[in-house]
Amino acid sequence: MAKHIDLIGIGSPVVDLVARVEDSFVETLKGGKGGMVLVGAAELEELVSSLEDEVEVAPGGSAGNTAYAAARLGTKVSFIGKLGDCEAATFYKDRFEVIGADVTRFKVGDVPNARCLSMVTTDSQRTMRTDLGAAMTLTPEEISEEDFSAARHVHMEGYLAFNRDLMVKILKCAKAAGCTTSFDLASFEVVKASEDVLEEWLVNYIDVVFANEDEASAFFPDHGKDYEAMARSFAKLCNIAAVKLGKEGSLIAEGDDLHFIDPVTVSAIDTTGAGDYWAGGFLNAWLNGKPLPECGRAGSILGAHVVQVIGATLEEDTWASLNSSQL
Repeated sequence: MAKHIDLIGIGSPVVDLVARVEDSFVETLKGGKGGMVLVGAAELEELVSSLEDEVEVAPGGSAGNTAYAAARLGTKVSFIGKLGDCEAATFYKDRFEVIGADVTRFKVGDVPNARCLSMVTTDSQRTMRTDLGAAMTLTPEEISEEDFSAARHVHMEGYLAFNRDLMVKILKCAKAAGCTTSFDLASFEVVKASEDVLEEWLVNYIDVVFANEDEASAFFPDHGKDYEAMARSFAKLCNIAAVKLGKEGSLIAEGDDLHFIDPVTVSAIDTTGAGDYWAGGFLNAWLNGKPLPECGRAGSILGAHVVQVIGATLEEDTWASLNSSQL
């Protein structure tokens, strides 16, 4: 069968609500500044209504952002995730449809769509409160090998690891369909909660792993701050490992080869979606057969662009410029 989809993203189709707030507002929240806390729909609504400034609405979710970014660079994309029965779900689906992505693989639930309030302070740090809504109702029984038919590659977000039965079903079906796979570890909390199964998944099912320094350190606590050793150790478990070091650049390991990718220095105002867009740039280049240093450079450029805006949405002229540069 011909492969007419380059990349399938799979994860939670979350609609982002992005707002600028003062530190004093964040200090009133339980859990403090930074990180992500799950909340119910009513609590999220109460938080939104208490904000002084209007929120910006944009489709998000880790794998969703990665798939969207890759699609804007020319990758043929589809997405698997569970939408709700509301306007937010229509908004999310339309964002993919308008850029020509395949939207036939979405599942649809009977509760409201997932939403995430991202509160950005003046230091560009974001504090998130998420209502997973319909996204959390996706079950292993709704996933089949047919979902991955005619696809080359499947990219999964780390938060799927919190539902192990679902994650295993996805991994097995993707591999049975002949797809290569990538996995973004997403957060050190994901690593810690899944440390008893992550190595098995990496060895048996995953071709490319993405991690930032916190996630890599959580996986390899005995490596101290030796990120080169972490990248090499990851690459011994799966084929390719990318360890992102923020302003310090990134490392990509494959076999005995290790590549350092220089950082792209910009003035960041919001880090929302930075890692997701990095993966999108990398995967677009990798699926086009480019050498790993070029893949890493593409990821760095895309990540640098998205941190210069609020939320994970770039202007049309920015996409035009990125495509004209043959990123």
